[in-house]
Amino acid sequence: MKIIAVASNYSDHIAEMSTGTILCQTKPESPIFFLKGDAVHRLGYPFFYPDLSSQIEYETEIVVRIDRIGKYIDERFAHRYYSELTVGLDLTARDLQRQAKAAGKPWTAAKAFESSAVVGQFFPKEQFGDLTNLDFRLEIDGHCVQKGNTHDMLFSIDQLIAAASRIFPLRMGDLLYCGTPAGVGPIAIGQTLVGYVGNNKAFEMSVK
Repeated sequence: MKIIAVASNYSDHIAEMSTGTILCQTKPESPIFFLKGDAVHRLGYPFFYPDLSSQIEYETEIVVRIDRIGKYIDERFAHRYYSELTVGLDLTARDLQRQAKAAGKPWTAAKAFESSAVVGQFFPKEQFGDLTNLDFRLEIDGHCVQKGNTHDMLFSIDQLIAAASRIFPLRMGDLLYCGTPAGVGPIAIGQTLVGYVGNNKAFEMSVK
């Protein structure tokens, strides 16, 4: 199982991050993928703030789980390769990412550290109707801190699957993180994070 994530898939997030020059500052011509290793956080368990960073930030994203083997998938057939989705967090060590980018180095350590891929409970995609108009959000201690809708994605879920399959052979169980909208921010010890896709609560996680 691999975790494939995409950067710069919402225009508002590109603008939000442009002052830090972390990622590209304009719409990319094609999806920008990176891998998060085997960093899946175990659902139902707390997240323990790692010593490696003093600035862990949440990035709330739609996550789909691949359930068929495929490569070089045509976009029109991409919908056949997943039947469930959820919301998750691409936790990012922002201080490490900034340092790596400034030095022109890879930022794997900022993205693939232990438990940095929070994944909620999966739901059948059929229950959401139009997947190009799907709300999701993150609440911290009862307050909404980030929200998005898939209609704002620069590359749709099916476009991402098709593009990713031209780089990585997709296998059953692979996870695809579909990018984050504006509103990313820090987490802190003592907080409780709750993620929703549509009106469905997908995960609740404490930070320790």
